[in-house]
Formats: sequence, structure tokens, C-alpha cells
Amino acid sequence: MRLGAGQVEMRTAALGSVAVAAGVSGLNILVGLWSGSLGILAEAAHSGMDLLATLVTYAAVRLSGKPPDRGHPYGHGKVEHLSALFETLLLLATCAWIIGESVYRLAARQVLVNASVWAFLAIALSIVVEVLRSRMLYRIAARHRSQALEADALHFQTHIWSSAVVILGLAGVRLATWFPSLGFLQKSDAVAALLVAGIIIVVSVRLGMRTIEGLMDTSPLGAAEQIKAKVETIPEVLDCHAVRVRHSGPDYFVDLHITLDGGQPLRDAHAVTERVEQLVSRFLPGADVTVHPEPTPARDDRSQGPAPQAPA
Repeated sequence: MRLGAGQVEMRTAALGSVAVAAGVSGLNILVGLWSGSLGILAEAAHSGMDLLATLVTYAAVRLSGKPPDRGHPYGHGKVEHLSALFETLLLLATCAWIIGESVYRLAARQVLVNASVWAFLAIALSIVVEVLRSRMLYRIAARHRSQALEADALHFQTHIWSSAVVILGLAGVRLATWFPSLGFLQKSDAVAALLVAGIIIVVSVRLGMRTIEGLMDTSPLGAAEQIKAKVETIPEVLDCHAVRVRHSGPDYFVDLHITLDGGQPLRDAHAVTERVEQLVSRFLPGADVTVHPEPTPARDDRSQGPAPQAPA
């Protein structure tokens, strides 16, 4: 099967995300274990989950690009929604570990954190990489309406904020080392980890809700109304109703009914349905549009009135 330019770009982006996630995760694990920073280890766990998630994303992008077949007449786009849901569950599992370890450190034990310059440099490097990668993924996801790549970009974006929080936590530990009177800041690393978990939870819930809407075939807000208004601008269309819109991965599927003059030839009615399909496709590029024409009674039939009844 020959791939289109869009599929090649999406696969390349997904494969690049795997490499970036692997590099960032490995760096954070090494620095986190060396420094003892829970904040950095939380980021490492976050990155590790993202590595697994990006592998799933890559597989989802490959599968979603397969053409429709006998068993999947609407294509394989739902794989992207499943991938995004899987990533959401992984992020929430990460949060459970981070929160548990943070509470334990805050309440039960004191862990020495080495807030060295290398720890700061590792997190700063992660932020730079994540900024560049998330921007690129967002552009490609928007261009090809890929929910799987958008979820991947969202994960990299959460790293930017959570990494900034980790830097603040390390800065607090550093200040506590320089100024003994600020000893309470030794706990700032664990507090930073809790904030990281909070950020991940908020982002995960938002992503999860959007993913569930896709799996439930929720119609894009306002799309049906806009399509109805546009179709009814065609002079031959007397009415447009029963508009249904759903999306599967990057693809949209639109079903609608139109009312036409019942007295016109079938060839003319078919020409109108093709104009309707073209109009909807301009509104939702690449949409699979199904138009069901319904006839009105012919003018002659309406003018004749009811047929006379036979005598009893």
C-alpha cells in the first residue's frame, strides 16, 4: 500500500516522538537517581509513561492510515481515539505513584536532595526539547486532524509546565542549603512533585473527555447547524434536515437528507446531491458525505387535489 504525504509526515512525527521521549526519560532517570530529587524522578516517570504512550501512538498512526476494508467499512480512525484514551490512563497511573511518594516524603521521612547545577541543566534541557517537539506535533496534528498526535503534543506540553515546577522545587532545596533558617524549603521538592501530579491530572481529564466524545461519536459542536444553513443556500434544495456528523480519527462522516422537487428527472436530482457533497466537503475537507434526497409531490399532483372516490 502506497502512503500519502500526510501519512508519511504523521508516521515520521510519531517515530520522532518515540526517540525524544526515550532520550528525555533516560536523562531524567539518571539525574533523578543521582540527585535523589523526587521532582525529577516524577518527571522521569512521566517521561517513561510517555515513551510507552508514544510507542502506542506510532502504532495507532500506522493502523489509522489503513484504508477501509470489508470488516471496517468506515476505516480504522477509531484506533487514534483508543490510543489517546490509553495515554490518559497511563498518565493517571503515573499521578497515583507521584502523589503517594510525595505524601510519604512530606509526612514520614526526610530525603536528601542534591540540587546541583547538573540537575538544573538536565531539567532546562528537557524544557527546550519539549517546547520544540510539542510545537511541531501540534502543527502536524492540526494539519491532519490527528487526535493521537495531538495527545502526544499535549503530553510534551505538560512536561514544560511540570519541569518548570520541578526547577522551582530544586531552587527551594538550594535556598534551604544556603540559608539554614529556611530549612522548611527542604520539602519543596516533594511539594513540586505534588504540583506536577496536579498538572498531569487536569490535562489527563480534559484529554480523556475529548477521547470519550470521539469514541461515542459525539457531533462537533455547531457543525450540523452550519451544514444545514450552507446546504439550504442551494436554490434547488427546499429543505435540509436529519444532519448527522461524526469523526473517526482524522476523518469526518456526514449523513443528511434534502428535500427536492419531486417532479424533476432523476439525473437532475443526482446533480444537486453532488453539489451538496462538494459544498459539505469544502466545509469539512476530506469528509465522507452521504446525501439522501426526498421528493415533494409534483406540482401537477398538488393542483389536482384528492382523487374522486368511486360510488358505493
